[in-house]
Amino acid sequence: MNAGARLAIYGAGVVVAFGAAFGLAQVVIPPTVVSEWTKGTEMEEHGAHGAAATTEDAASATADALKGLSLSLEGYALSPVAAPAGADEPGELSFQIRDAHGTPVTEYTTAHDKDLHLIVVRSDGSQFRHVHPTLDEATGTWSLPWEWDAAGTYRVFADFTPAGADAPSLTLTQTVQVAGEFTPVTPAPTQVAEVDGFTVSLDGALEAGSASDLTFTLTKDGTPVTGLEPYLGAFGHLVALREGDLAYLHVHAAGDEPKAGETSGPEIAFAAEAPTAGRYLLYLDFQVDGTVHTAEFVLDAAPAGDAPASEDDSHDDGH
Repeated sequence: MNAGARLAIYGAGVVVAFGAAFGLAQVVIPPTVVSEWTKGTEMEEHGAHGAAATTEDAASATADALKGLSLSLEGYALSPVAAPAGADEPGELSFQIRDAHGTPVTEYTTAHDKDLHLIVVRSDGSQFRHVHPTLDEATGTWSLPWEWDAAGTYRVFADFTPAGADAPSLTLTQTVQVAGEFTPVTPAPTQVAEVDGFTVSLDGALEAGSASDLTFTLTKDGTPVTGLEPYLGAFGHLVALREGDLAYLHVHAAGDEPKAGETSGPEIAFAAEAPTAGRYLLYLDFQVDGTVHTAEFVLDAAPAGDAPASEDDSHDDGH
Protein backbone atom coordinates (compact mmCIF):
# COMPACT_ATOMS: atom_id res chain seq x y z
CA MET A 1 0.00 0.00 0.00
CA ASN A 2 1.41 3.43 -0.85
CA ALA A 3 1.97 5.91 1.99
CA GLY A 4 -0.53 8.40 0.64
CA ALA A 5 -3.33 5.88 0.56
CA ARG A 6 -2.53 4.71 4.07
CA LEU A 7 -2.50 8.25 5.44
CA ALA A 8 -5.79 9.00 3.70
CA ILE A 9 -7.40 6.07 5.47
CA TYR A 10 -5.95 6.94 8.88
CA GLY A 11 -5.94 10.70 8.74
CA ALA A 12 -9.61 11.41 8.13
CA GLY A 13 -11.69 8.59 9.52
CA VAL A 14 -15.37 8.61 8.73
CA VAL A 15 -17.42 9.81 11.68
CA VAL A 16 -19.78 6.96 12.43
CA ALA A 17 -22.42 9.29 13.88
CA PHE A 18 -24.55 6.84 15.79
CA GLY A 19 -26.40 9.87 17.08
CA ALA A 20 -27.86 10.48 13.62
CA ALA A 21 -29.45 7.07 13.75
CA PHE A 22 -30.41 7.32 17.40
CA GLY A 23 -33.77 9.09 17.36
CA LEU A 24 -36.72 6.72 17.36
CA ALA A 25 -39.96 6.74 15.41
CA GLN A 26 -43.00 6.52 17.66
CA VAL A 27 -44.43 3.73 15.51
CA VAL A 28 -41.46 1.53 16.43
CA ILE A 29 -40.56 2.38 20.03
CA PRO A 30 -42.97 3.52 22.78
CA PRO A 31 -42.76 7.23 23.66
CA THR A 32 -41.79 6.42 27.24
CA VAL A 33 -38.67 4.65 26.00
CA VAL A 34 -37.83 7.55 23.71
CA SER A 35 -38.11 9.88 26.68
CA GLU A 36 -35.62 7.88 28.71
CA TRP A 37 -33.10 7.72 25.84
CA THR A 38 -33.34 11.45 25.14
CA LYS A 39 -32.89 12.70 28.71
CA GLY A 40 -30.11 15.25 28.80
CA THR A 41 -29.64 15.30 25.05
CA GLU A 42 -29.61 18.39 22.88
CA MET A 43 -32.90 17.30 21.38
CA GLU A 44 -34.60 17.32 24.77
CA GLU A 45 -33.01 20.59 25.88
CA HIS A 46 -34.16 22.39 22.74
CA GLY A 47 -37.72 21.08 23.05
CA ALA A 48 -38.67 23.53 25.83
CA HIS A 49 -38.28 23.77 29.56
CA GLY A 50 -41.11 22.41 31.66
CA ALA A 51 -44.39 20.74 30.82
CA ALA A 52 -44.56 22.18 27.29
CA ALA A 53 -42.00 19.66 26.05
CA THR A 54 -43.89 16.37 25.84
CA THR A 55 -42.61 12.89 25.10
CA GLU A 56 -44.75 12.82 21.97
CA ASP A 57 -43.06 15.99 20.73
CA ALA A 58 -39.64 14.39 21.21
CA ALA A 59 -40.67 11.24 19.40
CA SER A 60 -42.11 13.25 16.50
CA ALA A 61 -38.98 15.38 16.19
CA THR A 62 -36.66 12.41 16.12
CA ALA A 63 -38.81 10.60 13.55
CA ASP A 64 -38.25 13.48 11.13
CA ALA A 65 -34.45 13.25 11.41
CA LEU A 66 -34.15 9.50 11.80
CA LYS A 67 -32.69 6.98 9.41
CA GLY A 68 -33.66 3.36 9.54
CA LEU A 69 -36.53 3.13 12.01
CA SER A 70 -39.47 4.32 9.92
CA LEU A 71 -41.19 2.94 6.82
CA SER A 72 -41.94 6.46 5.53
CA LEU A 73 -40.10 9.77 5.66
CA GLU A 74 -39.85 13.00 3.66
CA GLY A 75 -42.82 12.00 1.50
CA TYR A 76 -41.36 8.61 0.53
CA ALA A 77 -42.43 5.18 1.73
CA LEU A 78 -41.14 1.63 1.52
CA SER A 79 -43.84 -0.74 0.28
CA PRO A 80 -44.52 -4.08 1.95
CA VAL A 81 -41.74 -6.53 1.14
CA ALA A 82 -42.65 -9.67 -0.80
CA ALA A 83 -40.40 -12.63 0.00
CA PRO A 84 -40.54 -16.39 0.63
CA ALA A 85 -42.71 -17.18 3.64
CA GLY A 86 -40.37 -19.64 5.32
CA ALA A 87 -36.72 -20.58 5.66
CA ASP A 88 -35.05 -22.64 2.92
CA GLU A 89 -37.74 -21.74 0.38
CA PRO A 90 -36.20 -20.34 -2.84
CA GLY A 91 -37.98 -17.38 -4.36
CA GLU A 92 -37.71 -13.65 -4.87
CA LEU A 93 -37.57 -10.62 -2.61
CA SER A 94 -39.20 -7.50 -4.06
CA PHE A 95 -40.48 -4.07 -3.04
CA GLN A 96 -41.07 -0.54 -4.28
CA ILE A 97 -40.16 2.93 -3.11
CA ARG A 98 -43.26 5.13 -3.42
CA ASP A 99 -43.64 8.89 -3.37
CA ALA A 100 -46.24 10.96 -1.52
CA HIS A 101 -48.84 10.14 -4.20
CA GLY A 102 -48.21 6.40 -3.96
CA THR A 103 -46.41 6.36 -7.31
CA PRO A 104 -43.39 4.02 -7.55
CA VAL A 105 -40.10 5.90 -7.82
CA THR A 106 -38.11 4.96 -10.93
CA GLU A 107 -35.22 7.48 -10.94
CA TYR A 108 -32.46 7.58 -8.34
CA THR A 109 -29.17 9.29 -7.61
CA THR A 110 -26.21 6.92 -7.59
CA ALA A 111 -24.39 6.78 -4.25
CA HIS A 112 -21.39 4.55 -3.56
CA ASP A 113 -21.66 3.03 -7.04
CA LYS A 114 -25.30 1.92 -6.60
CA ASP A 115 -28.77 3.46 -6.86
CA LEU A 116 -30.01 1.54 -3.82
CA HIS A 117 -28.38 -0.44 -1.03
CA LEU A 118 -30.40 -3.15 0.69
CA ILE A 119 -29.49 -4.28 4.19
CA VAL A 120 -31.28 -7.30 5.67
CA VAL A 121 -30.68 -8.48 9.24
CA ARG A 122 -32.58 -10.55 11.78
CA SER A 123 -33.81 -8.74 14.89
CA ASP A 124 -31.11 -10.37 17.03
CA GLY A 125 -28.39 -8.97 14.76
CA SER A 126 -27.61 -12.25 12.99
CA GLN A 127 -28.10 -13.24 9.34
CA PHE A 128 -26.73 -9.92 8.05
CA ARG A 129 -26.72 -9.31 4.28
CA HIS A 130 -25.81 -6.26 2.22
CA VAL A 131 -27.05 -6.70 -1.36
CA HIS A 132 -28.06 -4.72 -4.43
CA PRO A 133 -31.35 -5.61 -6.14
CA THR A 134 -32.25 -4.81 -9.74
CA LEU A 135 -34.78 -2.10 -10.65
CA ASP A 136 -37.55 -2.71 -13.18
CA GLU A 137 -37.90 0.83 -14.49
CA ALA A 138 -41.30 0.07 -16.01
CA THR A 139 -42.88 -0.80 -12.65
CA GLY A 140 -40.51 0.75 -10.13
CA THR A 141 -40.04 -2.66 -8.50
CA TRP A 142 -36.72 -3.68 -6.99
CA SER A 143 -36.08 -7.43 -6.86
CA LEU A 144 -33.49 -10.19 -6.54
CA PRO A 145 -33.48 -13.96 -6.03
CA TRP A 146 -33.89 -14.73 -2.34
CA GLU A 147 -33.85 -17.56 0.18
CA TRP A 148 -33.91 -17.17 3.96
CA ASP A 149 -31.30 -19.22 5.80
CA ALA A 150 -33.17 -19.17 9.10
CA ALA A 151 -36.57 -18.30 10.55
CA GLY A 152 -37.28 -15.21 12.63
CA THR A 153 -38.21 -11.55 12.46
CA TYR A 154 -36.14 -9.57 9.96
CA ARG A 155 -35.60 -5.89 9.30
CA VAL A 156 -35.19 -4.84 5.67
CA PHE A 157 -33.47 -1.46 5.17
CA ALA A 158 -33.58 0.37 1.83
CA ASP A 159 -30.86 3.03 1.63
CA PHE A 160 -31.28 5.39 -1.35
CA THR A 161 -31.51 8.93 -2.71
CA PRO A 162 -34.25 9.79 -5.22
CA ALA A 163 -33.25 11.74 -8.33
CA GLY A 164 -33.28 15.52 -7.99
CA ALA A 165 -30.95 18.25 -6.81
CA ASP A 166 -32.64 18.65 -3.41
CA ALA A 167 -33.72 15.05 -2.87
CA PRO A 168 -32.99 13.69 0.62
CA SER A 169 -30.83 10.69 1.36
CA LEU A 170 -33.13 8.20 3.07
CA THR A 171 -33.06 4.88 4.87
CA LEU A 172 -36.50 3.27 5.19
CA THR A 173 -37.35 -0.04 6.82
CA GLN A 174 -39.97 -2.78 6.87
CA THR A 175 -40.32 -5.85 9.08
CA VAL A 176 -40.62 -9.32 7.53
CA GLN A 177 -41.67 -12.46 9.42
CA VAL A 178 -40.10 -15.73 8.29
CA ALA A 179 -41.82 -18.93 9.40
CA GLY A 180 -39.91 -21.80 10.95
CA GLU A 181 -38.24 -22.81 14.17
CA PHE A 182 -36.51 -19.78 15.63
CA THR A 183 -33.49 -19.93 17.90
CA PRO A 184 -32.43 -16.38 18.83
CA VAL A 185 -28.79 -15.40 19.13
CA THR A 186 -27.50 -13.23 21.97
CA PRO A 187 -24.67 -11.00 20.68
CA ALA A 188 -21.64 -11.00 22.97
CA PRO A 189 -18.89 -8.34 22.90
CA THR A 190 -16.11 -9.28 20.49
CA GLN A 191 -13.34 -7.33 18.80
CA VAL A 192 -11.87 -10.15 16.71
CA ALA A 193 -13.66 -11.75 13.76
CA GLU A 194 -12.68 -14.78 11.69
CA VAL A 195 -14.20 -14.79 8.21
CA ASP A 196 -13.22 -16.84 5.14
CA GLY A 197 -9.66 -17.34 6.39
CA PHE A 198 -9.17 -13.67 7.33
CA THR A 199 -8.65 -12.45 10.87
CA VAL A 200 -9.98 -8.94 11.46
CA SER A 201 -9.13 -7.21 14.72
CA LEU A 202 -10.87 -4.11 16.00
CA ASP A 203 -8.85 -1.73 18.14
CA GLY A 204 -10.76 0.94 20.05
CA ALA A 205 -13.61 1.47 22.48
CA LEU A 206 -16.89 3.38 22.42
CA GLU A 207 -17.82 5.99 25.01
CA ALA A 208 -21.27 7.56 25.02
CA GLY A 209 -21.30 11.17 23.94
CA SER A 210 -17.73 11.44 22.66
CA ALA A 211 -15.81 10.53 19.52
CA SER A 212 -13.86 7.26 19.58
CA ASP A 213 -11.28 5.97 17.12
CA LEU A 214 -11.90 2.49 15.73
CA THR A 215 -9.23 0.76 13.63
CA PHE A 216 -9.78 -2.53 11.82
CA THR A 217 -6.62 -4.55 11.02
CA LEU A 218 -6.73 -7.46 8.56
CA THR A 219 -4.39 -10.45 8.45
CA LYS A 220 -4.45 -13.83 6.74
CA ASP A 221 -2.31 -16.72 7.97
CA GLY A 222 -0.55 -14.22 10.21
CA THR A 223 0.40 -11.94 7.32
CA PRO A 224 -0.96 -8.38 7.02
CA VAL A 225 -3.45 -8.01 4.17
CA THR A 226 -2.33 -5.25 1.80
CA GLY A 227 -4.52 -6.20 -1.15
CA LEU A 228 -7.75 -4.51 -0.07
CA GLU A 229 -9.64 -3.58 -3.24
CA PRO A 230 -12.17 -0.79 -3.80
CA TYR A 231 -15.70 -1.83 -2.95
CA LEU A 232 -18.58 0.58 -3.55
CA GLY A 233 -16.15 3.44 -3.94
CA ALA A 234 -14.06 2.82 -0.81
CA PHE A 235 -11.67 0.33 0.79
CA GLY A 236 -14.00 -0.44 3.65
CA HIS A 237 -17.71 -0.23 4.24
CA LEU A 238 -19.31 -0.15 7.69
CA VAL A 239 -22.90 -0.70 8.78
CA ALA A 240 -23.69 -0.10 12.44
CA LEU A 241 -26.86 -1.08 14.32
CA ARG A 242 -27.76 -0.46 17.93
CA GLU A 243 -28.95 -3.60 19.66
CA GLY A 244 -32.61 -3.49 20.61
CA ASP A 245 -34.00 -0.87 18.23
CA LEU A 246 -31.61 -1.56 15.32
CA ALA A 247 -31.03 2.15 14.80
CA TYR A 248 -29.17 2.17 11.48
CA LEU A 249 -26.18 3.92 9.99
CA HIS A 250 -24.55 3.23 6.61
CA VAL A 251 -21.05 4.69 6.19
CA HIS A 252 -17.82 4.24 4.25
CA ALA A 253 -14.15 4.59 5.02
CA ALA A 254 -12.54 7.99 4.62
CA GLY A 255 -10.17 9.22 1.98
CA ASP A 256 -10.39 9.96 -1.69
CA GLU A 257 -12.27 7.52 -3.87
CA PRO A 258 -9.82 4.77 -4.86
CA LYS A 259 -8.56 4.68 -8.41
CA ALA A 260 -8.94 1.60 -10.59
CA GLY A 261 -6.34 -0.98 -9.66
CA GLU A 262 -5.40 0.74 -6.41
CA THR A 263 -5.07 -1.39 -3.28
CA SER A 264 -4.74 -0.68 0.42
CA GLY A 265 -4.47 -2.27 3.87
CA PRO A 266 -4.02 -3.74 6.34
CA GLU A 267 -5.76 -1.03 8.40
CA ILE A 268 -9.06 0.79 7.92
CA ALA A 269 -9.90 3.53 10.41
CA PHE A 270 -13.16 5.15 11.48
CA ALA A 271 -14.29 7.58 14.15
CA ALA A 272 -17.46 6.61 15.99
CA GLU A 273 -19.73 8.53 18.33
CA ALA A 274 -22.33 6.61 20.31
CA PRO A 275 -25.22 8.72 21.70
CA THR A 276 -25.84 6.50 24.72
CA ALA A 277 -24.28 3.65 26.62
CA GLY A 278 -25.35 0.33 25.20
CA ARG A 279 -24.46 -2.44 22.81
CA TYR A 280 -23.67 -1.81 19.12
CA LEU A 281 -23.44 -4.31 16.27
CA LEU A 282 -20.86 -3.54 13.57
CA TYR A 283 -20.55 -5.15 10.13
CA LEU A 284 -17.42 -4.43 8.08
CA ASP A 285 -17.49 -5.23 4.35
CA PHE A 286 -14.16 -5.50 2.54
CA GLN A 287 -13.05 -6.92 -0.80
CA VAL A 288 -9.97 -8.99 -1.67
CA ASP A 289 -9.37 -10.75 -5.01
CA GLY A 290 -12.81 -9.77 -6.26
CA THR A 291 -14.69 -11.34 -3.34
CA VAL A 292 -16.56 -9.38 -0.67
CA HIS A 293 -16.28 -10.55 2.93
CA THR A 294 -18.18 -9.36 6.01
CA ALA A 295 -16.61 -9.27 9.48
CA GLU A 296 -18.96 -8.83 12.44
CA PHE A 297 -18.21 -7.19 15.78
CA VAL A 298 -20.05 -6.27 18.97
CA LEU A 299 -19.01 -3.30 21.10
CA ASP A 300 -20.43 -1.99 24.35
CA ALA A 301 -20.40 1.80 24.63
CA ALA A 302 -19.42 2.85 28.12
CA PRO A 303 -21.27 5.62 29.96
CA ALA A 304 -19.69 9.04 29.56
CA GLY A 305 -16.51 9.27 31.61
CA ASP A 306 -16.28 5.51 32.15
CA ALA A 307 -14.29 4.51 29.07
CA PRO A 308 -11.13 2.49 29.79
CA ALA A 309 -7.96 4.54 30.12
CA SER A 310 -5.52 4.43 27.23
CA GLU A 311 -2.18 2.70 27.65
CA ASP A 312 -0.45 6.07 28.05
CA ASP A 313 -2.90 7.14 30.76
CA SER A 314 -2.77 3.89 32.71
CA HIS A 315 0.62 4.62 34.34
CA ASP A 316 1.62 7.25 36.83
CA ASP A 317 3.97 9.95 35.63
CA GLY A 318 6.78 8.55 37.74
CA HIS A 319 6.69 5.04 36.19
